[in-house]
Amino acid sequence: MNKITIYLTQTCGFCHAAKRLLEKSGISYYEIDISSDLKGREEMMKKSNGMRTVPQIFANNKHVGGFYELYILQQSGGLEKLLKD
Repeated sequence: MNKITIYLTQTCGFCHAAKRLLEKSGISYYEIDISSDLKGREEMMKKSNGMRTVPQIFANNKHVGGFYELYILQQSGGLEKLLKD
């Protein structure tokens, strides 16, 4: 099953933009709010090689990056390819 995971905070504009992009594309996702979830924050940093900014997005456990990288991937058709893997 294809899985998108987004580590985010509720006050992050780029996090909301990433969610809107996925919703508009009809792609479901799982979100982890790291605002007060220290274990979630640690997990995000470990999986993303130390990145501390949000959103951090993963597709099928592969690190995509943040909103900008997700947008570029979606625009180029690469997101669909990644989700087919």
